[in-house]
Amino acid sequence: MTIIAIGAAKAVNGKTPAAQDALGAWLAAASRGQAGACFDLGVAFSTGSSGAACDLIEAHKWFNLAAARGHAEAAFCRADIADEMSAREIAEAQRRAREFLAA
Repeated sequence: MTIIAIGAAKAVNGKTPAAQDALGAWLAAASRGQAGACFDLGVAFSTGSSGAACDLIEAHKWFNLAAARGHAEAAFCRADIADEMSAREIAEAQRRAREFLAA
């Protein structure tokens, strides 16, 4: 492998370029109201995959938004992670979801 190839494969801020692209695309699609993108963000944040840090508050927020937009599985996933969260964390996730909708 050449030095250029090694440099291109290095992560930026802990995220590979492909992961950054996926998160960016999902965020853009979520901003346009796409339930599937919100769900994908929820999965990424709940599992710490696709370049997202594991963050149950963010995951709950995205599953909540996906459920509100009609995604069938999102409410079940939101309930699953809510079992691992405090009431304060759930309230913060709901606040963030409302803030996203208001923006």
